Amino acid sequence: MYGWQAPPIQIAPAAASTAGQEAIDLAARAGLQLDPWQQHVLRVGMGERPDGRWAAFEVAFNVPRQNGKGGIIEARELWGLFIGGEELILHSAHEFKTAKNAFRRIERLIRQTPDLHKRVKTYRQTVGEEGIELHTGQLLRFIARSKGSGRGFTGWCNIMDEDMILGDPEMDALMPTMAAVPDPQVWYAGSAGIGAPSVQLGRLRRRALAAIETGTPDPSLAYMEWSADPHVDECPADCTAHDDPESDDAVLKSNPGVGYRLTLEKIARERATLSAAGYARERLGVGDYPSDEADTWQVIGEDAWRALAAPESTPSDPVAFAIEMTPERSHAAICVAGEWRGGTHVEVVEHRPGTGWILDRAAELHERWKPRCWVVDGGGPAGSLIPDLQERLGVEVVQPKTREVAQACGQFFDAVAEQALSHLDQAPLAAALAGAQKRPLGDAWAWARRIVSVDISPLGGATFARWGLSAEVEETEEVPEVW
Repeated sequence: MYGWQAPPIQIAPAAASTAGQEAIDLAARAGLQLDPWQQHVLRVGMGERPDGRWAAFEVAFNVPRQNGKGGIIEARELWGLFIGGEELILHSAHEFKTAKNAFRRIERLIRQTPDLHKRVKTYRQTVGEEGIELHTGQLLRFIARSKGSGRGFTGWCNIMDEDMILGDPEMDALMPTMAAVPDPQVWYAGSAGIGAPSVQLGRLRRRALAAIETGTPDPSLAYMEWSADPHVDECPADCTAHDDPESDDAVLKSNPGVGYRLTLEKIARERATLSAAGYARERLGVGDYPSDEADTWQVIGEDAWRALAAPESTPSDPVAFAIEMTPERSHAAICVAGEWRGGTHVEVVEHRPGTGWILDRAAELHERWKPRCWVVDGGGPAGSLIPDLQERLGVEVVQPKTREVAQACGQFFDAVAEQALSHLDQAPLAAALAGAQKRPLGDAWAWARRIVSVDISPLGGATFARWGLSAEVEETEEVPEVW
């Protein structure tokens, strides 16, 4: 049994060639035999443009602990010293002991390889000054990160180990060191995010997911992540879109080192000992990634939205329902809107993974509420449901035109600004608003999500349901059967 050797999440700029194979071969000469997944990271991360410059300025790989990320770092540093001619390589870690251990490992590799060892001028052993200097001037330095560490150095390559503990002060100290280098590169290595300390890792991950969502590679980032996507509370029993955290499949997906340095038996013991959250983070790569404040609640402020929460509010007849789903069809939402105390009440009636549940639930709601209309954006992901929905409910589904989509979004925004809207402060709707942004739509705008991991289907559904209260509905008169 072997773990996935290719990452479930990956982006990289186009490359004409790669120096990765040179790094792999040099590591082998030093006695460091790399796993296929480690070789994959090096080939992707060391991709080159036609002019020989790095295709990716930033390279990040995110993998659970004990899978062998150190081997990738060592191979990259050996190449930079002995082949790439990088004048200064800065290896930084959150803790000094981690940087010290990394120094000892690569020192051992070089000392046991005579043709590399003879090129070394000195191994610096002084505490805080650890490094390896060649006769030709190349230098590999090991430092612990701080607000001031790295200042005054001009790094050709920065290795950011333990990147799940990496914030703005450390980045501000290290990144400017590369400004004068003709072809610099920075590598980030670590495991799943641990919340607030994972500021930089969260940014890198959001960039990667945004590139995947739009289908447009980030021009300067290569990102590779091994992680599981575990079930959420809303998942039905037969959900196949997510991973069972108790399964071996989830382990293999998130741990490429299984079969090389990890075994399913050892991991099963971890699963029995660790908490569910700890096991998901440390072994399945399920991280907690902070968002920059500037990246959240961009359209409607959180305070303005929370102020409209009214737990006692309920919709009164006539009501309108709407259905919306994510572009990947991973989640869908049914929302309702109705009048309440001179304004409008909006509510998420159902929000679940998948799409197979929608028609049955819509039929139940239609029978119970007899709404004035159902609204579905015919040009959106949920548009494919319209024929079956009309046949099942026996009504004509209202489909907003492009200009009406913009009107619906503008009316929703205005209702919040004028405090003419109430809601139940439901988490799916709040999360959707926090992760939403505007996208141009003619002279107006419509809702869009900032990154692929954000699900704004509850927001789209609430917006269309509110619009449906005043939308033109085709009245159908019953024709008596006279024969």
